[in-house]
Amino acid sequence: MSELKLPSTLMHPQAKACRDAWVAQLRAAPSGASWTVDASGLTEFDSSALAVLLACRREAMALGQSWLVTGLPPKLQALAGLYGVMPLFEA
Repeated sequence: MSELKLPSTLMHPQAKACRDAWVAQLRAAPSGASWTVDASGLTEFDSSALAVLLACRREAMALGQSWLVTGLPPKLQALAGLYGVMPLFEA
């Protein structure tokens, strides 16, 4: 299982670079790879953090890889619930 860690800050200015770097890692991994994303260090974020997580999850699924997010901060969980996407982050 491979692990990715969210940075402490993930807002609109950082979103594209983070997404692009993670997608490159996903594409370099074999089909069937398992990914765990550690979001526990995330302290400053906006809805762009959800967009990055969803885009990378979608890419992983398309590549036949598993994707699990752990340690979502409560405020990001609330935001995911507001947008109706929290089930996508639950194991």
